[in-house]
Amino acid sequence: MAEANQGTDTPTTAPINVPDKPALEGLEAALTQRWLEEGTYRFNRETTREQVYSIDTPPPTASGSLHVGHMFSFTHTDVQARYMRMTGKNVFYPMGWDDNGLPTERRVQNYYGVRCDPAIPYNPDYQPPAQPAKNQRDFDVVSRQNFIELCEELAVEDEKVFENLFQTLGLSVDWNLTYRTIDDTSRAVSQRAFLANLAAGDAYMAEAPTLWDVTFRTAVAQAELEDREVPGAYYRYPFFTAEGEKIFIETTRPELLAACAALVANPDDERYQPLFGKTVTSPLFDAELEVKAHPLAKADKGSGIAMVCTFGDLTDVTWWRELQLPTRAIVGRDGRILAETPEWITTDAGREAYAAIAGKTVFSAKEAVVELLTAANLLDGEPKKITHPVNFFEKGDKPLEVVTSRQWYIRNGGRDEDRRERLIGRGHEIDFHPSFMRSRYENWIAGLNGDWLVSRQRFFGVPIPVWYPLDAQGNPDYDSPILPSDEQLPVDPAADAAPGFDEAQRDQPNGFTGDADVLDTWATSSLTPQIVGGWSRDEDLFSKVFPFDLRPQGHDIIRTWLFSSAVRADALQDTAPWKHAAISGWILDPDRKKMSKSKGNVVVPTDVLNEYGSDAVRYWAASAKLGADTAYEIAQMKIGRRLAIKLLNASKFVLNLGATENSVVTTDLSVLTNPLDRALLAQLSDVVAQATKAFDNYDYARALQITESFFWQFTDDYVELIKDRAYGAAGESEQASVLAALATTLDSLLRLFAPFLPFATEEVWSWWRTGSVHRAAWPEPLGIADGDTAMLGTVGTALSGIRKAKSEAKVKQRTEVLSATIVAPEALVAQLQAGLNDLKAAANARDITLESSAGELTVSDVVLVPAEEPAQA
Repeated sequence: MAEANQGTDTPTTAPINVPDKPALEGLEAALTQRWLEEGTYRFNRETTREQVYSIDTPPPTASGSLHVGHMFSFTHTDVQARYMRMTGKNVFYPMGWDDNGLPTERRVQNYYGVRCDPAIPYNPDYQPPAQPAKNQRDFDVVSRQNFIELCEELAVEDEKVFENLFQTLGLSVDWNLTYRTIDDTSRAVSQRAFLANLAAGDAYMAEAPTLWDVTFRTAVAQAELEDREVPGAYYRYPFFTAEGEKIFIETTRPELLAACAALVANPDDERYQPLFGKTVTSPLFDAELEVKAHPLAKADKGSGIAMVCTFGDLTDVTWWRELQLPTRAIVGRDGRILAETPEWITTDAGREAYAAIAGKTVFSAKEAVVELLTAANLLDGEPKKITHPVNFFEKGDKPLEVVTSRQWYIRNGGRDEDRRERLIGRGHEIDFHPSFMRSRYENWIAGLNGDWLVSRQRFFGVPIPVWYPLDAQGNPDYDSPILPSDEQLPVDPAADAAPGFDEAQRDQPNGFTGDADVLDTWATSSLTPQIVGGWSRDEDLFSKVFPFDLRPQGHDIIRTWLFSSAVRADALQDTAPWKHAAISGWILDPDRKKMSKSKGNVVVPTDVLNEYGSDAVRYWAASAKLGADTAYEIAQMKIGRRLAIKLLNASKFVLNLGATENSVVTTDLSVLTNPLDRALLAQLSDVVAQATKAFDNYDYARALQITESFFWQFTDDYVELIKDRAYGAAGESEQASVLAALATTLDSLLRLFAPFLPFATEEVWSWWRTGSVHRAAWPEPLGIADGDTAMLGTVGTALSGIRKAKSEAKVKQRTEVLSATIVAPEALVAQLQAGLNDLKAAANARDITLESSAGELTVSDVVLVPAEEPAQA
């Protein structure tokens, strides 16, 4: 394998070339181009697994624009990647673009003025209209393949913008390692994994109650749900026993009265125990149904007895399944009441009532049922207004319905205790950072109520690679699916003929039909390690990067991306997909609300990058610990910019004093003759050790804080204390000692800051070193046994005390001090004595008296040279 740290630390001393006026402006463009040309961050294929640090980079949605939240979380990943590279790791750091899903579908539709219909044949010569039609009904209708091509065309343009933005931010990605979640490779990998799941019995088809978004006309998985508080009302009306007794229920969904399959009460509720097993009749529709007992029924909710409809919500699904109730569905996939009167409604009055709601939306049907109940004098009192949580698709605008449909599922432990425990065990194979985030993973698994629904009734996406034979009557045989060979992947069953058939036999008796659905976008995104790692295509590469070392991501998608990825790796590779999971928090606006495009409170990253510079934005992002929600704070970026500018100027000062690469010490420390110099490097060694430990624990924010604190002490105290010696006032030996301390400290500080401030550190490195600081080795502690790590702080405090006295006297800092007294504990007096010459030189003091005493260090009796009297006239 080639050297990981190639091009740095070479024996040849680089010429010193310090600009007159160092500046941050322009560094991003110039250095980004240089890094690309020199392959600074290129992954080396000639490697072993032990040498590799692999990152499963989150692929941002390539549909529109990035926001400052991306800058935040991607910086977290990059500082860790840069650190690992400097420790000698061969870093596999790819970038993907998630262009498979509803956001891309919407963007392509509106941008080009097209709609996708898989039944339309592919047109290789298709060109979208120059201007999209204003009304969606007038959009061009194109094949799925044409739609995918348009997606790729538009995504390429979006991705160029994203790539430029990420490069400006300084991400040390290997830009030769990119992928799209809708490209041929990703579609083939996604279909191959699905077929492997199917062969192993981990994927299956079932007809079952399914959460359904009536706007998008698609099934929705549990992980895509979100609760939203909406206004509603409880309506109270009776069912009737055979003896005419009224049994009152209270419901927020009277429109589902015709779908009622049972009444259910808690088995311990004495009020309803006599009714269990008996039949009652529904109002309006005269349908007969049984009263059942179930422990999920709450005696203290409403009237204590509930109407079970098929289906009002997921609790209805549970009751339907566990009580083996009949299916009485009345809501169609379009969100309207089915037009045909159901068979369980048999009376004339019931049919007449049903006719009043047939074809209506669920909202209109609710109004109609309430009117019918009111007209029949069946409503008991006024509706009780409430606000309650309702299930929505996270991208939807209307409450979800539950409909019965045939869908594909992947087993995820939702119905399998052994698999559930195994997946919880996979979580223990992963080190979560911060560690408490593991509980979110485990809690999600514990709360699963079914397997992972992966089929979607959308046009755009990865097609489910399955066809079905048709019998002589043209009915599909779902139990005998036709599957493609591996060599055929990727396939589109809506456009490609089934193996063994020709296109003329599509949808014909004794022919075939293609599965019209696509896979859930998470079914492909869950395979990012397999896609970018080369699974099933480049097993040599896959063996060198998998399991990946790191999955960085937000805490809000632990239930989706992280968990689904663990499900796939468990089934396909019998392991966890990564060793570490670094979980970033959210960016909050000034009102402490999450920044998101949908809320309209995002900040465009180009603005702050242009105004404050990339190093400043990175400083703000890296100051936040993993897992912590963080406020968007311009003030913190200003601090970061000040730090980067100070690094340039302090480096210029050190190098202009005469420090060179040859001044840097590593093992032979004999040149360090002054105690203050040895104290500085002893303190530096502690900083290196602490920063290294923090990085190894994925606590980069701690590493930054430790390094920054030392840097300001170095510039504010040490540099001020040693100026006279640095200029040669104390002789050559003392000058050589201080130059060695300065050069060694600058060398280490540049390396310590490199993961956080890649542009400023690279700029300074180029003034006096060859190669790139980002390929230089991470610093190691020097091991100065006799260095006093507290000495610099003590001497610096004394200097501050004398300077304060001058400020209070309103004289210049170079004003001579005739005498001063410093009182401090004995240990501090010893430190002051060792650094007394530097202290006197920095303070311009003739005499400083040191006295031992308990208590804090104090500076007193500062006597200044009197100001010259103005000349007498």
